[in-house]
Amino acid sequence: MADGFKASVSAPPAEIDPDAALMVRVADGDAAAYRLLVDRHADRLLGFAERLVGDRATAEDVVQDSFLSVWRTAASWTPRAKVTTWLYRIVRNKGLDQIRKRKPTVDPDDVILTDTGAAPDQGLHDRQTADLVRTAMDGLPERQRSAIVLVHYENLSGADASAALGISVEALESLLARGRRALREALSGRRQELLETTQ
Repeated sequence: MADGFKASVSAPPAEIDPDAALMVRVADGDAAAYRLLVDRHADRLLGFAERLVGDRATAEDVVQDSFLSVWRTAASWTPRAKVTTWLYRIVRNKGLDQIRKRKPTVDPDDVILTDTGAAPDQGLHDRQTADLVRTAMDGLPERQRSAIVLVHYENLSGADASAALGISVEALESLLARGRRALREALSGRRQELLETTQ
């Protein structure tokens, strides 16, 4: 690690970002700090990646690749944003790269779904509702989808979500409003179907 990193970048206080001190240690090559960072954030980032790319296996690859990038580029992190914001941005970018490279590999008509839940009807209805929402989400432009996932699924604040997307809070609010409107329109014709699946 370059000596200039510590001199030019100081971690924000722990009460602002508890991971900032870890990042300084990771930038120094501290493997224990890196493992702690991975342990703290891997599950949430995996959930985000899965919602973004649509399947668990690809999401696991995205998160693994993202954490490798964190290890390699830790010295480039600056405390302008929280570490979690930086991590979400890396995962988002890696996920979008995967989406762009994606080629259909499975014919959806060939997939047989089985329900392993205790109440087959409820599981089926829940899955149908989730499929309807997922299909509507997949139809959104990438930026609107990312904004909705970060705010509504990952529960990031507006400031953190906007930083992860590299946009202003006002632009995030605009993306959210347009995305919600598009989801309402996409699901409005299926209102009765949604109501039936929740009963």
